[in-house]
Amino acid sequence: MKENGVLLHISGLPSRYGIGALGESAFSFVDFLARCGVNYWQTLPVSVTSYGDSPYQSPSAFAGNPYFIDIDVLVKDGLLTAAEALCAEAGPTGIDYSRLFGTRYDLLRAAFARFKPRDDYEAFISQNTEWLPDFALFMAIKAKFGFKAFNKWPKKYRFRATLTADDLNEFENDVRFWYFLQYEFDKQMTALKSYAESKGVRLIGDLPIYVAYDSADVWAHPDLFRLDKNLKPTSVAGVPPDYFAAKGQLWGNPLYQWSAHAREDYHWWHARLQHQLKYFDKIRIDHFRAFESYYKVPRAAADATTGRWIKGVGLNVFEGIKEEIGGRIIAEDLGIITDKVRRLVQKSGFPGMKVFQFAFDGKPENEHLPENLKKNVVYYTGTHDNDTLLGWYCGLPEGAKSQVRAAVGATNDDDITAAVLKCVMKTRAGLVVVPMQDYLFEKSEARMNVPSTARGNWQYVLPSDYERAEALIKSVVKFR
Repeated sequence: MKENGVLLHISGLPSRYGIGALGESAFSFVDFLARCGVNYWQTLPVSVTSYGDSPYQSPSAFAGNPYFIDIDVLVKDGLLTAAEALCAEAGPTGIDYSRLFGTRYDLLRAAFARFKPRDDYEAFISQNTEWLPDFALFMAIKAKFGFKAFNKWPKKYRFRATLTADDLNEFENDVRFWYFLQYEFDKQMTALKSYAESKGVRLIGDLPIYVAYDSADVWAHPDLFRLDKNLKPTSVAGVPPDYFAAKGQLWGNPLYQWSAHAREDYHWWHARLQHQLKYFDKIRIDHFRAFESYYKVPRAAADATTGRWIKGVGLNVFEGIKEEIGGRIIAEDLGIITDKVRRLVQKSGFPGMKVFQFAFDGKPENEHLPENLKKNVVYYTGTHDNDTLLGWYCGLPEGAKSQVRAAVGATNDDDITAAVLKCVMKTRAGLVVVPMQDYLFEKSEARMNVPSTARGNWQYVLPSDYERAEALIKSVVKFR
């Protein structure tokens, strides 16, 4: 069955409170998608954000983003007053992460002070012992030391394994605060999934293959990562020079100690996948190609040009969980892709990804060209790392524009976006996903992320009149 989806992160939903959340605006967006005949809503990782504000660099591979806890729901539940909510209101444009960090947690602490634990709260804690206690303690200690990275903490706290029960007593209330935040996130995220399901809309999540160095996962499980005796990475992750960056991308994430994962039958990975599949019908695994081989960069490198490829773990990580994940994984196989990567993705049975914007290098065998797509593929006009469709097109030289127009049957620049949307919907791809920015004909100022840049990303906010795209979406999804 051919299906279609829309890509929009939770943060980009319209909100009075400075960032999108899991409340009324999310439910309204589901209603909108259902009216339009959209099958899937894809988000970016819903994880906690930290330095750099990227959802792909989180202090936890499990925890949900407290910014997405809806303030109006907390007011309705009697945990915040209307006056407190009013103080949290922000301007209608962009997302000011600095302001959020400086004010939102104080507001959430006010809600926590009024919170009375119930049976479902205690059940949530007992059901998440795999990760929740370590994450809550990590964040409590992090707050104590001004949110510095854990390798900058006093030595007493730097090594999770050496902390005693007495050492932890001082953090008991703060640990409960982080429990409360994850409980509220879980409750609201679960409600959204249930509502979307009732409307015939399914959710696609996004799972970064790596975790941030400054994370509860690395701090609590250092044996699962390539670290030295001082808990510093011996080498880090990245990718070589590519479409997005002339000197490659130096991500800085610690690399996995795959032999340690194998000894525990990939338990940490299985727990991570199961946790995300609680919230999402499908999960896109970012940088899936690293399971075949990953790019290893020296820790002190200034850029990613000095790295080298190392053989990966293959599909062993999915052994013992295949029945649970079934057809619920999307393999992000973009970037520098070899025949070995193609064979691995094919062997997995997971659909890979292709991107319309990558199709026009002049080579007729280009895998991203609409006519070259296979059925077991998810086709995107662009991802969160691409420019918007219209921004990309406007930046092309005239010769390339002519090539694009010819490929999609557009007669002029004015109808290029609609023509591309109809074209991608007609392809053999089993699922076509379009960023909301493309349905709204937005230009480069609406771009979500520019890889290898540290500022100005992750700030896109959907315009409040986004429903004007309804007629266009209805007109193109019928071609599926």
